[in-house]
Amino acid sequence: MNAQRFPKRPERGRISRREFFRLAAAAAVTACTARPDRVRAADDGMVYRPIPSSGQVIPIVGLGSARTFNVDPSDGDAMKPLLGVMHAFHAGGGRVVDSSPMYGHAEAVVGTLARRLGITHELFMATKVWTNGRDAGAAQMERSARRMGVRRLDLIQVHNLVDLHTQLDTLKRWRDEGRVRYIGVTHSSVRAHDDLVRIVESEPIDFVQLNYNIAVRDAEQRLLPAAADRGVATLINEPFEKGSLFRRTRGRPLPDWAAALGCKSWAQYFLKFILGHPAVTCAIPATSDPAHAADNVRAGRGTLPDASERERMVRYFASLQV
Repeated sequence: MNAQRFPKRPERGRISRREFFRLAAAAAVTACTARPDRVRAADDGMVYRPIPSSGQVIPIVGLGSARTFNVDPSDGDAMKPLLGVMHAFHAGGGRVVDSSPMYGHAEAVVGTLARRLGITHELFMATKVWTNGRDAGAAQMERSARRMGVRRLDLIQVHNLVDLHTQLDTLKRWRDEGRVRYIGVTHSSVRAHDDLVRIVESEPIDFVQLNYNIAVRDAEQRLLPAAADRGVATLINEPFEKGSLFRRTRGRPLPDWAAALGCKSWAQYFLKFILGHPAVTCAIPATSDPAHAADNVRAGRGTLPDASERERMVRYFASLQV
């Protein structure tokens, strides 16, 4: 997949659900047998999936910045490992970077790192609006773009549904005016899933960001199916359940059969479980460790588990808890 800037968002309509799943299937199938006339993986095997509202494809492993990127951008010692994270992420085929004004310095750190590496315009820059009031929301979004070093953000999401309708009204207008490419909503708690389902089913959004992982599978019941039905892309936060999945598997071996799925670490096991769901567009693990960033992004390459393999992954994980 060409590493240059992503193609312009089409001006008209959403692709159909049938076309969405055709593109998603093609992206997975052609990970190792790319053809120029079809959606395909990158040369290094990274799988891409389509954004249903446009058909644009993005890599299925992104980079979150909550907690990990909240450092002073002028602090060289603090920035050094994060520069390694961004380099490893980009070199491994990652492009989607997600941030928020809620994350302290994270937006400015993302922008600074991308500029230093010369990759600003190769990244899919996503952030959020997290405030009350129309004018405050517009000012915050403009500030976010400056901090992240772009004239136009790829995606702005209403963070935790704060002042939802006011901010969505602005975002819909900005999208129409070409001031933002895609719009969406986010939450990181199961308690908000019902609200997210209602928004997905009633609002013309492009993305919904939600929590989902091998231990917290509530999104499978209604939210992921609703996103697939309505043609809404999904970003997955909390893929490691704030690190608790690693605490539960510490010292435990991967099953032998995980090698057939390309899993070489527990991080890849957990991410491939998520990415195997056909309604998942991109998972966004966060890290401050360059080696972990490289490991995470490799989960988006090659084979993804099908439904029966994903259930096997769940059973094995559950067996470790007894």
